[in-house]
Amino acid sequence: QVQLVESGGGLVQAGGSLRLSCAASGSIRSIYRMGWYRQAPGKQRELVAGIQSGGSTTYADSVKGRFTISRDNANNTVYLQMDSLKPEDTAVYYCNADLSFRRSSFTYARDDYWGQGTQVTVSS
Repeated sequence: QVQLVESGGGLVQAGGSLRLSCAASGSIRSIYRMGWYRQAPGKQRELVAGIQSGGSTTYADSVKGRFTISRDNANNTVYLQMDSLKPEDTAVYYCNADLSFRRSSFTYARDDYWGQGTQVTVSS
């Protein structure tokens, strides 16, 4: 079994900062890509930022220059530093990982995993 556990959400005033963390645990062999998505009420889930195992990153246009994604490969952890937060950043933020894991004593499998979500609320 694989688990993604997020932390770091909360309430912050506009212009403030938050740092989200997501730790993956379990019978993990390799993590190829990790990312953060968000879903605001009444809206579809959208990609915020992603990072490959080699360190290349991608960002939604709405967060470029304000958010920074990073990862600690040794500890299977991904971070999202969010600065200059705006009320429109309010959403539930979900961690995502594309990874391979031990399915049995002799086999591995690859799948996509999600965290439980953490609420970020930015007040104006």
